Amino acid sequence: MQPSHQLHLGNYLGALKNWVDLQDQYENIFLAVDLHSITFDHNPAELRNHTYQVIAAYLAAGISPEKSALAVQSHIPQHTELSWVLTCHTYMGELNRMTQFKDKSLQQGKNINAGLFNYPVLMAADILLYQADLVPVGEDQRQHLELTRNLAERMNNRYEKNLFKIPDAFIPPVGARIMDLQEPTKKMSKSAENESGTIFLLDTDKQIEKKLKRAVTDSGSEIRFNDDQPGIQNLLSIQSAITGKTTDQLVSEYSGKQYGHLKVETADIVVEAVRPIRQEMERYLSDTGELDRILKKGAEKCVQLAEKTVREVFDAVGFSPVGRNPSVSEPR
Repeated sequence: MQPSHQLHLGNYLGALKNWVDLQDQYENIFLAVDLHSITFDHNPAELRNHTYQVIAAYLAAGISPEKSALAVQSHIPQHTELSWVLTCHTYMGELNRMTQFKDKSLQQGKNINAGLFNYPVLMAADILLYQADLVPVGEDQRQHLELTRNLAERMNNRYEKNLFKIPDAFIPPVGARIMDLQEPTKKMSKSAENESGTIFLLDTDKQIEKKLKRAVTDSGSEIRFNDDQPGIQNLLSIQSAITGKTTDQLVSEYSGKQYGHLKVETADIVVEAVRPIRQEMERYLSDTGELDRILKKGAEKCVQLAEKTVREVFDAVGFSPVGRNPSVSEPR
């Protein structure tokens, strides 16, 4: 996840909650991808804080540093090294076709930098560096994964070596699609201008209650789960993702009840779900020394895996290996 802003309830219910279960099935690497977070105007101090917050959220949600590698992308220099080599094997036309670049260019206005254009190549490096077999992706990332596969095949063919595994998409269990509480036709966002529509994982109990009780609902009075009632649909989706109940069960339980009941009970359920995560995040954030130790250990593991790939790639393209002595950057 990008440490561009605070993580929110949608990040947790839509992805992070499911990632925890993957630890018992696969060898995983979980990164705070801070290099991706400077493709737009950013505040350096906030980026550092949010990077710690992302790692704290991973840990608080249940990701174990004993089972998985947790690291910060910029602490592993091989990401940028491989990204440059891949950039030199990527065609302009391929990057021009990236729909996310077009979408984000519209959002960013004048600040359309080369980093935003090359973003998918760095993402490809993030994947290929570790010889990943599977990559959990949402629908919006499928195009980037296809570019990654093309680059791996291109370089394998160009240098007549098996430099990279060809990664496959991994479709995780369907995570909840959590919408903005004030604009329920839009996804909950870390960067929404109106923060009252977003429940952050570090929000207090009172902040969560206030936001949910002020959530936009719909005309009418009957609680149903359909597209004509996006506000109600969103609150039911949140409850379903946390409690495990189906939306049909919830609709049945709210038969004859008013919207106010749904808001209050959703607030109670979310408060109870977020509180232990927030408290554990606060514990980790109160001792960044512990986080630094976890990140250093994770970076060391990542560097071992990444350096093997980079050495093979550098040898294939003709770089001299003399004097190469990469090290793990000290976490800041």
